[in-house]
Order: sequence, then structure tokens, then C-alpha cells
Amino acid sequence: MAMPLGLGQYCRLAGRVMGALSRRQTRGTLLPAIRWYITQTAGNNVQFKLDDRTAHSSLDLFKKDTGVIYRILGLDPSHVQQNPERFRDWAVVFGDGRITGGRHYWEVTVKKSSEFRLGVAEAAMSRDDCVGTNRSSWVFGYVQRKWFAMTTNQRVPVPLVGKPDRVGILLDYEAGLIGLVDIPKAKVIHSMRVTFRGPLCPAFGLWDGELLTHSGLEEPEGLK
Repeated sequence: MAMPLGLGQYCRLAGRVMGALSRRQTRGTLLPAIRWYITQTAGNNVQFKLDDRTAHSSLDLFKKDTGVIYRILGLDPSHVQQNPERFRDWAVVFGDGRITGGRHYWEVTVKKSSEFRLGVAEAAMSRDDCVGTNRSSWVFGYVQRKWFAMTTNQRVPVPLVGKPDRVGILLDYEAGLIGLVDIPKAKVIHSMRVTFRGPLCPAFGLWDGELLTHSGLEEPEGLK
């Protein structure tokens, strides 16, 4: 897979220990627009679980599919049910809620992880890509003790942020805004402006440790 210099250390193949995974013959294929098992919402404060059908074989879900843990060896890809929704090359998992409008807020607890990404992606995003590397996903990432905002494979540093144990994600579909929230300060640390054009899913990339999601929340009072 051709990648710009430096991308590999931020979005590595989770199968680097297992070896190369099988790929589809057709690259960049978009997924069908609607799946019956996905909850779709245009209201506020989406509640979601992680969608096992999308999870890479190195990721295990736990706590009733609200948490994800990275396994360096992972599962043998031949033992994982193959379907068009699953990420085969990248350690990524989507939430099972589709967002078509409204204002939403969720939080993520980070445990023993030094490399992860949090944000949203179009539900029909190609499963051959990693979140943050295309025009269909917008994420906040953490690696080498630094935060960054990322889309279309372009990273923008997010300064003056440590590694909190828990962070918030704010999404306003109509306003075209996704923000990283400092929970104790009730403050949007960094935001991206986007023109959203289709259903979105909460999106997560993980290369060590654990993430635990908390959805269906009201945004912090006085958030600015």
C-alpha cells in the first residue's frame, strides 16, 4: 500500500505481527448506503454501541460492546466473519449509530493507550482506508504524547493538551462542526469545520490499550 512518508507510524497495519491480510480485488469501493442493523438518528445525543461487524481482527469488544481493546496478535483473520463492513487492514471500529442531523456529545475513557484516534466518518467510507486519511473521516489523534486533528491525511497539531483519562467529542451536523472537548473545563479545545453530506458514524482507531465509550450524554453545561 502506497503511503506518504510518516503515515505508517501513525496508522500502522494492525496486522504487522500477523502478516499481510487478504484484500479485496476492487479498491476504494463504497458500502451500501443503509444496513438494517444500524440505528439512524437525526435527533440529538445519539446513543450507540461499537459495531462488531466493522471491527478489525486485532480489536476485541467488551462491556456490552461499549469498549474496545487492542490485541497485538489479534484473531486469525480466517476465523473472523468476512463482510463488506469490516476493516481488514486498519485497527478501526465504528459505532453502530448513524447520524443524519442534530447535535451530539459522547465521551471516551482512555486506558493504557499511547496511540488512538477518535472522531466520525461517513458510514459508507471505504474499509480500505484508515480514519483520518481520506475526505470521509475527521478525527482527533494522539501519538508520541501529542494530539493532532486529521482529515484527508493532513495533520494539524493540537497544542496545550496533555493526555487526559477521558475526553469528549462534540458533533453538530447542521453547523458542520466536530470538536475535541476538555471535560473538566467544559471547553472545546480544537474544532474542525466540515460540510457533512451523508450519514456519519462515531469512529475509533486503536493501536494499544483500551477505549471505553460513553454515549447518549448531554453536553457539559456552559460548553464553549
